[in-house]
This record gives sequence, C-alpha cells and structure tokens, in this order.
Amino acid sequence: MTEFPGPPLTLAAESVPGAVRLRLVGDLDYDTGDQLVERARECLAGRPGPRDLFLDCERLRLCDSTGLSSLLLIHRATTSQGVALHLENPPGFLRKILDVTGTGELFVLDGEERQAEQAEDGPPPGAARHQAVPPSAPSG
Repeated sequence: MTEFPGPPLTLAAESVPGAVRLRLVGDLDYDTGDQLVERARECLAGRPGPRDLFLDCERLRLCDSTGLSSLLLIHRATTSQGVALHLENPPGFLRKILDVTGTGELFVLDGEERQAEQAEDGPPPGAARHQAVPPSAPSG
C-alpha cells in the first residue's frame, strides 16, 4: 500500500486583539509560497489591523528560495503597514537560509528581542563581539 503525504502546506490562523499567528505545517516552496502570502495578506487586511504578525515555523519541513521570497513579500507588506513580523520557532535550516542570505535581520526571531535590548545596554559580561576589521592603510 502506498502512503500519500499530507497537504504540502497547511495554515491555521489564530487571532487575538492586536496580533495574528499563522501556524505553518509542511513545505514552503514554489507550489505553496503564494498560498502563504495570500493568507498573510488576508490577516493584515482585518480591521482593526494587527500590530504583530507571528509565523510559527515549528512544523515547517522545507523552505526553498521561493519560500524565502514569500517571506520577504510578507515582510514588505507588514513593513508598509507598520506591523512587526515575527518568525517563531524557526527550524535550523530556516535560520541558516536567513543567515546565508543576510535576511534574518528583517524578522523578529525567537529570543532576538532580548538580544536587541542587551545590545542597547552593551554586551553581557564575557560575551564575544565579532566585527569586521578594515585593512590597514599602507604606510609610506
């Protein structure tokens, strides 16, 4: 007997005053990216609109370049409306995609609000800071 996989992507929305959470289950790719963007736009269109949009990625199995593009389209929509976009529980592969592409800074990721607050106060004791060092100027 052949088992067929479940739907490529399912989305469940939960609303509370001022916020909407979309739970993503499955694959975010070429076939499903438009579905996520459309659902996010529907959530943003509610009146009154949310201040925060949370995408719970805990059960995301895959994200390809089109999936990343979908997240960036949602970011553009939230930014234009003054809505904070949060990626909750991003799996390791998604964090890596965001790091490699330099797009992670566009989203509020788990625990990063606390890190941002610490950055304003300076690094915690013993924390290493990495900075690019410019090449030294030739003398002469």
